[in-house]
Amino acid sequence: MIYFLFLIGFVLLIKGADFLVEGASSLAKRNNIPELVIGLTIVSFGTSMPELIVNLLASFDGSSELAIGNILGSNIANVLLILGVAAMIRPLTIQKSIYFTEVPISLFATVMVGFLANANLFVDVKGLTLSRYDGSILLFFFALFMTYIYVVSKSKQSIQEEAASVETISTLPKGRSIAYIVIGSLALFLGGKWVVDGAFEIALFFGLSETFIGLTVVAVGTSLPELVTSAVAAKKGQSDMAVGNVVGSNIFNILWILGLSSVIRPLPFDVVSNSDILMVIASSTLLIVAIVIGRKASIGRVMGTIFVLTYAAYLAYLVMRG
Repeated sequence: MIYFLFLIGFVLLIKGADFLVEGASSLAKRNNIPELVIGLTIVSFGTSMPELIVNLLASFDGSSELAIGNILGSNIANVLLILGVAAMIRPLTIQKSIYFTEVPISLFATVMVGFLANANLFVDVKGLTLSRYDGSILLFFFALFMTYIYVVSKSKQSIQEEAASVETISTLPKGRSIAYIVIGSLALFLGGKWVVDGAFEIALFFGLSETFIGLTVVAVGTSLPELVTSAVAAKKGQSDMAVGNVVGSNIFNILWILGLSSVIRPLPFDVVSNSDILMVIASSTLLIVAIVIGRKASIGRVMGTIFVLTYAAYLAYLVMRG
């Protein structure tokens, strides 16, 4: 039964996030909040809710390996699997702001997490950990990133496409909007709990580490919204949305979700996770290389295939690592 609930949990996470975003966006529109603000806040945070809920519940349950593995695994899957699949569907043209600003920010955030987790600058504890002070630093840089996005979005039409997606959400009656928020929140909580409980049981039954489950099954499951969004955007020729969705999600995962999770409860950090941090860095570096060698700053089908094969090789490495 717990394995069945594990699968249902992913469905609840994804649909719960959709309900929460639709209800909250509708309420915001009814109160004349600008669509740009809605897109940069409610919609952006909503797509990261599955990872956030899983991480919070995992950290409260003391499953820090699952929490950290989920974030690192999601970021690796976002670049190698999701962008790889999207590029195989249709070559992706990349804007300069993405590879000159957003991807470097994502790289910086990943390196910073690795440094903070290994340095233990603010706490005197045995073993490695992401402390509350470390989480506060991550949240500080997240606030700076959101400020940057807001300022740039007011002057660049391309980034406003994210806010334009709000136009597809109809203005619902107030009662229905509140019901959507309540139902979405409940679905997120139940879905997150069933995913965390199921992941723990799977790891226990098969003798696998929580890190492995977090890096693979849970990471891919919580990244399904990004996969669907990027694949559909690529098919429609909306390269900016496909790539921006992935890079933005990676920054949110590292600075917002991992930062908030460690502020609520310090996360013990396994030294083996350093190799996964290196893989996140390597995948972002590969993204930059693919853009540089591609025609007119784009990711072609060949590079998309290389991305997917690299992800398969990484999964094989995880299996051997256990």
